[in-house]
Amino acid sequence: MADDQKNQPLNDAHPKDITRRDFTAILVGASLATTVQSAEAKGPEVVETDVEILTPDGTCDAAFIHPTSGSHPGVLIWPDAFGLRPAMRAMGRRIAAEGYSVVVPNPFYRVSKAPFTDASNFNFQNPDDMAKLRPLMASVNAPGNAEKDATAYVAFLDAQKQVKTKKKIGAQGYCMGGALVVRTAAALPDRIGAGASFHGGGLVTDKPDSPHLLAPKIKARMYFGIAASDDSRQPDAKDKLKEAFSAAKVSAEIEVYPAQHGWCVPDMPVRDGAPIYNKAEAERAWAKLVALYKAALA
Repeated sequence: MADDQKNQPLNDAHPKDITRRDFTAILVGASLATTVQSAEAKGPEVVETDVEILTPDGTCDAAFIHPTSGSHPGVLIWPDAFGLRPAMRAMGRRIAAEGYSVVVPNPFYRVSKAPFTDASNFNFQNPDDMAKLRPLMASVNAPGNAEKDATAYVAFLDAQKQVKTKKKIGAQGYCMGGALVVRTAAALPDRIGAGASFHGGGLVTDKPDSPHLLAPKIKARMYFGIAASDDSRQPDAKDKLKEAFSAAKVSAEIEVYPAQHGWCVPDMPVRDGAPIYNKAEAERAWAKLVALYKAALA
């Protein structure tokens, strides 16, 4: 999936004309349906609700997950290239059980409702399979789209009674979602307090819009977990990330994990004869995420 970030966007969506007041009003009235309660092994019972969030480009289907009582700091989860599906919902439930109110959007809503239910049968070596991902990824990676979407998702969170708006919001992303976290933190510097990228793709490019160049716009505390397989393909990326955030005087921890690209996501398929998901390293990454949120969103 990291390689797919190099594809040029296939379309340009144009925002609908909408006033700030109308936009806020519609967000506050975002539809809620299909409430499901889920008790996690750790932490409180949480409620998972299917929601619709109006953005300047359309209506995004999403999951909103939060503890059954009280208000809590908000969290935005940017999925990988397989989008909103049970594996990402499970991650949302797990972080919600730590005491957060979480939105997990379908980042491909411009093209399709959540297109995948399971990534385990996907074949990265199959051109037909890869061809399915490119227009999906292009729809959210088109210039300006991630920033518009992030603004809508954060506005949705801030309109919910289960979100403690006096606290900063956290953003976490996987694969494709890693770069979207950086763009979110840069677009909403006064609202995003923590950002975490796990096996993020396209974080450092040679283009003028490379995510790492956004460091001066960011105020959030950042964490980058890099897969060893990604590091071997682009060994200077971690150094450029470190230099950019250091020069911007933004707190950023950068680590390379002995794992494949995609190691944090449980439903990843086998690649080159070996499983991508690495439970031990995924748990280590999860502990880093929880520590980050506890420190930056307190």
